[in-house]
Amino acid sequence: MMERKIVIIPTYNEKENIEKIIRKVFSLEEYFHILVIEDGSPDGTAAIVKGLQTEFDDRLFMIERKGKLGLGTAYLTGFKWSLEQGYDYIFEMDADFSHDPEDLPRLLDACRKEGADLSIGSRYCDGVSVVNWPIGRIIMSYYASVYVRTVLGFKIYDSTAGFLCYSRKVLEGIDLDAVQMKGYGFQIEMKYTAHKLGYKIAEVPVIFVNRKEGTSKMSSSIFGEAFWGVMKLRFRKFSRRA
Repeated sequence: MMERKIVIIPTYNEKENIEKIIRKVFSLEEYFHILVIEDGSPDGTAAIVKGLQTEFDDRLFMIERKGKLGLGTAYLTGFKWSLEQGYDYIFEMDADFSHDPEDLPRLLDACRKEGADLSIGSRYCDGVSVVNWPIGRIIMSYYASVYVRTVLGFKIYDSTAGFLCYSRKVLEGIDLDAVQMKGYGFQIEMKYTAHKLGYKIAEVPVIFVNRKEGTSKMSSSIFGEAFWGVMKLRFRKFSRRA
């Protein structure tokens, strides 16, 4: 039976990027489906996706939500939908080409061929591989992962990465309804939970390129949630979902 693979792409005001990223993923030799989680973009992102669905009706899907509800809730919605639909590998990826679609097969191979349960497209496992980010943003991101390793004893170099491949069993084993952080910290919480439940995690070096079009959705409040959330994670008990 053929493996089923889906890439989840959350969107808010991504009209400049969404068609290009969809067409790029679908041009790859490896066969992927895409699920767009669209948070009520006023710029017409949803209309672009709907237009493309007439061309890619069997592999392009969209869930429209009423308003900007947060990155973490977007992915949780996508995870649950993907599990219900029977996908074997479920990916996270940004719409803005900061994550190179050409790296999707490498993340897949880390799970499919090398035995990882979760693979991370890592900016920091092989030095610092970030292009066109302001130096302050690089320092903040890099030391956020240092902070996580220090507080949690979590030996992952890029715990805040948002370019991932989950095998189905990881998302089935995590109680998705118990995930607490909704912004930047969501990425840390999901990886650390997988680690505490005994799943094998691999880091795959990638080059992260700052978006060329559209605007970043990062804010100081998102970092604040992550900072305090990591402290809480240290004292949480973890159990695999039955």
